[in-house]
Amino acid sequence: MAKHDSVTIDAVLTGTPKPLARGELSCIDKIPISVPVLADIAGLAGDMQADRRVHGGPDKAILYYPAEHYPDWRAALPLLAPRLKPGGFGENLSGCGLTEHSVLIGDLWRAGAALLQICQGRQPCWKLNARFGCDDMLDHVLANGRGGWYCRVVEPGLIAAGDAMQLVDRPVHGWTVARVTAAILAKQAPREAFAEIAVLPGLAAGWRDRAIKRQ
Repeated sequence: MAKHDSVTIDAVLTGTPKPLARGELSCIDKIPISVPVLADIAGLAGDMQADRRVHGGPDKAILYYPAEHYPDWRAALPLLAPRLKPGGFGENLSGCGLTEHSVLIGDLWRAGAALLQICQGRQPCWKLNARFGCDDMLDHVLANGRGGWYCRVVEPGLIAAGDAMQLVDRPVHGWTVARVTAAILAKQAPREAFAEIAVLPGLAAGWRDRAIKRQ
């Protein structure tokens, strides 16, 4: 469960399409913004997605990544240290005090003036390998579960670095982002788990459908 019910947003980040690999564009390279940014149903103003088939949409409006993961990454992968800093994983919000093991699917958090709901974990893809120039970066993320999570915007509002992020409401089910993500991404998991996941309040529609199919 949450170690903190109020944390500080250390960085607000947005990105635009840039060449990545395989001739494809990506917006994974996020840049810190020094002024307040509007968050609405589509995400942060000025933030873009190069492949809207798998990125963006209301259930992937904002990606949060725990800043405390970066020292662990730098210790494990020292050659990649210059790239292992806020924005490295394509996040929109970065801060310390919350991790995948301490927040729940369905949590409501007030970030600046915006109200966000945690709705799914991040399912990493090959672009992390290209981003870091590391052929097994995806495997590292899957192994340690340090992927971050997506939020939908329930109430639009401005968010700025230095703003507080405060817990407004928490469901009672006990399903953390870490637990749900591990089950959804596992090749095998108990059907009973998916029956519980499928009815979690606030769960992203895409992950709900996946849970229903695996009951």
